Amino acid sequence: MTTVKIGQRVPPLSVSEWVRGTPVNFERLLGQVVLVAVFQVNCPGCFLSCLPQALALKQRYADSGLTVLGLATAFEDFDKNNLENLKRLIDTGEVVGETLRVLSGRGLLRDGKLPYEIDFPVAMDRLTKREFGSIESEIDAFISQRLSDLEQEIGLRQPHVRAQVKQYLQTLEFHAETFEFFQLQGTPSYILVDRAGLLAACRFGAYPELEADILKLL
Repeated sequence: MTTVKIGQRVPPLSVSEWVRGTPVNFERLLGQVVLVAVFQVNCPGCFLSCLPQALALKQRYADSGLTVLGLATAFEDFDKNNLENLKRLIDTGEVVGETLRVLSGRGLLRDGKLPYEIDFPVAMDRLTKREFGSIESEIDAFISQRLSDLEQEIGLRQPHVRAQVKQYLQTLEFHAETFEFFQLQGTPSYILVDRAGLLAACRFGAYPELEADILKLL
């Protein structure tokens, strides 16, 4: 799969549907700094950190040239991380699965719904049916993307590691095109694009320097 590296021009996002806002892409946002908040509906951490942070950054810097987009993806739990639940989330604030359990347990919901509105454009990643004809190359790619250099060396040589990865991959029914194109490792993730449409950052998990990086680009 072709991928994009830091400093290269970012192609259009591969999405199945824009659930909130009008369809938009990087080429139409030249001159703006663009933050794409990548999340899953069934991802409590996305709702504890990523989405509230993205909303706050939008409010703080939209007038200075920041555009925030949301991309819901799915690399697991396809029964929950789907278009139907995304639409329900955007339309009503209703959450499901682990997100519902964790946020409810912390008293962060009102009647099972988010107490805030996701007010930036949100799209659903394009999912395609997974074919397993080239499973060995998928195992290689998974190990190289998800493990450290030492773990890669061990993993590629050890049959039991490859067997575990193969078993995991065979549980995955779909490819998430944008998630895989940017070689994301999980959610939440952040894609940051500069005013010239070049990839400035692509991060998974905690990103404490996000606001500082945005300010540099603005």
